Amino acid sequence: MTDPASAMRTPHSTYRLQVSQDFDLHAAAGVLPYLHDLGVDWVYLSPILASEPGSTHGYDVVAFDHIDEERGGEAGLAAVSAEARRLGMGILVDIVPNHVGVATPSEDPWWWDVLRLGRASEHANAFDVDWAAGDGRIVIPVIGDDDEDAIKVVPSARGGGEVRYHDQRFPLAPGTTTLEEQHYELVNWRAADEDLNYRRFFAVNTLAAVRVEDPEVFAETHVEIKRWFDEGLVDGLRVDHPDGLRDPKRYLDDLAALTGGAYVLVEKILEPGEELPSEWATAGTTGYDALALVDRVLTDPAGEAPLTALEDRLRGDSVDWARMVHDNKRAVADGILHSEVLRISREVATYLEARDESADEDAVADAIGELLACFPVYRSYLPEGRHHLDEAFAAARAERPDLAGTYDVLEPVMNDEWGQPARRFQQTSGMVMAKGVEDCSFYRWSRLTSLNEVGADPSVFSVDVATFHDAMAARQRDWPVSMTTLSTHDTKRGEDVRARITVLAEEPGHWEQALDELLRLAPVPDPAFGSLLWQAVLGAWTPDHLPDLPERLHGYAEKAMREAGDHTTWTEPDEAYEAAVHAAVDAVFASDEVRAVLTDLAARIDAPAQANSLAAKLLALTMPGVPDVYQGSELWETSLVDPDNRRPVDFDHRAAVLAGTAEDDAAAKLHVTCSALTLRRERPELFTGYTPVAATGSAAGHAVAYDRGGAITVVTRLPVGLEAAGGWGDTTLDLPPGTWHDVLTGLDTDGRLADLLAVHPVALLVRKD
Repeated sequence: MTDPASAMRTPHSTYRLQVSQDFDLHAAAGVLPYLHDLGVDWVYLSPILASEPGSTHGYDVVAFDHIDEERGGEAGLAAVSAEARRLGMGILVDIVPNHVGVATPSEDPWWWDVLRLGRASEHANAFDVDWAAGDGRIVIPVIGDDDEDAIKVVPSARGGGEVRYHDQRFPLAPGTTTLEEQHYELVNWRAADEDLNYRRFFAVNTLAAVRVEDPEVFAETHVEIKRWFDEGLVDGLRVDHPDGLRDPKRYLDDLAALTGGAYVLVEKILEPGEELPSEWATAGTTGYDALALVDRVLTDPAGEAPLTALEDRLRGDSVDWARMVHDNKRAVADGILHSEVLRISREVATYLEARDESADEDAVADAIGELLACFPVYRSYLPEGRHHLDEAFAAARAERPDLAGTYDVLEPVMNDEWGQPARRFQQTSGMVMAKGVEDCSFYRWSRLTSLNEVGADPSVFSVDVATFHDAMAARQRDWPVSMTTLSTHDTKRGEDVRARITVLAEEPGHWEQALDELLRLAPVPDPAFGSLLWQAVLGAWTPDHLPDLPERLHGYAEKAMREAGDHTTWTEPDEAYEAAVHAAVDAVFASDEVRAVLTDLAARIDAPAQANSLAAKLLALTMPGVPDVYQGSELWETSLVDPDNRRPVDFDHRAAVLAGTAEDDAAAKLHVTCSALTLRRERPELFTGYTPVAATGSAAGHAVAYDRGGAITVVTRLPVGLEAAGGWGDTTLDLPPGTWHDVLTGLDTDGRLADLLAVHPVALLVRKD
């Protein structure tokens, strides 16, 4: 763990900007004065290295030696850095060490060279390729069904000819004229599941993994990043997907050496109860663990039973979450990631052969698939996390006793932390978890979809206030400058969508009644998926919705049903099923009856949803850690899953609302955000501890309050129940000595919540003196 006292610089807060060709680094520099006025300490940039042409996200890096010209290039980063320095702000940049984009081979000079020269290329060792499995060639799954005739060899009299497949181009090896002579083989796209012989990012064939564990590869892939720190342009880094790396700890050590011990965060997803390895050279995670706790302390536990019963009725059966996760992970291991399983199996065979041992090849693959399905977290980091491997073996033995003999052979192999099979297995388990859980199971269980969020476990319905306080005290003790967040470029639902859906836990009866009516008026073939869809609609919809909402909801519906994969898929869409779902979306805008149901439901949940939104925002901004504000989320953030959450942001409007020259119905949220960020930046000494602040009185259970060392946060939880109980009544905070002042309203308080929270459902207190 990075010692914040010894780090070069630690932010008080960050603000994430999605840099693209439409909002480049020069545009980012232009919004820094607004961000500074908002109270932001550091700007946090999405990936800026050269990426695939037209990339909207930048995670498909094609070159490591320069900044993407479409994103503003070297001059753009210089402009951001100069403006940030003028304003006293820092800069955090997202980096992608695990993989590169190869969708357009000619754009990635390393990949092009390896395709052209094969293992003789100076860059061959940069890629994680099992050459033997492809008979010395890289298997590239791009050919459509019955479309081999579209492959054309185009030689050149000057050398450097090409292989073309429609608009895709691949190099000809020197002195060759036929496909058979190439160092790669173009095959049918379906072959990726079994025959792919290069490691990818998850199941994305166009993102090829690189071997940063090789010191030479590390140096070559970080040459531009090193320049940023050598020239003082950047202050910290966010590391994308460390679980894909061979040895994350070693990588972080190398990165610390390269940056001089700069502030570094890792995009690490922790399962409930899992701890981030304390010996890693990192300040912490990117905040999904914090997000899960904020959502759950604001969720009414009384809603669990009725919402579970509703889900069971819609499905005609009860959901066993653990079984669903296991089965979906197993399907991934046997399907889109089976080529990874087979590669581990080959490495097991090589490992055993060196010891004059052997095992049945099919049984080994079967057993590895089961181990991956049973693995309880994203990955282990042997010897760290060996108990997770032990747990997986115990579960796999119970699940498949017929493979007992194979597990006897595999167990010592997978426990050898220096062996190739164990290292490969650790890189693979996170892929299987992500594809089986986040990208599948999250779309199949619709009990309360605000809980179906990255880094969270939907089977954990809520946490009580005492549990929240315990977690925050541990966070302050162990990871005081880890990031906190509510929305990211990867969240399945924006923070205010989740805040609206969270109200349903307090209104299960009204929700069930409304949902039944919606399903009657706009039926979908799977009522349980219909529940997931209508929760998304409710989360993003208002009677005066923006004109792009129909397109956004159709996009969400398509992604959600295909990711669920139980009725239709990306590769084999069921046109009739999808048409029915899209018809339901159309009804949102075409049917007066549907709109009446939605309007009535929205009117019921709007006020408590706004209370939830402000509570979640203030918790995330003031709890232990470094709060990140995702672009635009200082106003209502009602985006759905990507790419919806990467849409352009109207910063001019936000600046006008902040200046008081424009109105917005989310102005209170911007006020809360600005007040909290400014206090954290200007008075950091008030945020150095964590002590729960108790409340006494009839409504004490509806308050969450804590003292960060001089700044006291107070938020409302379960607002529907609070109103039903008649409000705060005599409930009073047990404030420490002194005269306390709410920075949101400018009013003094004696701790009586009925007065303190009369204007806003949240308060941020400091001593008046």
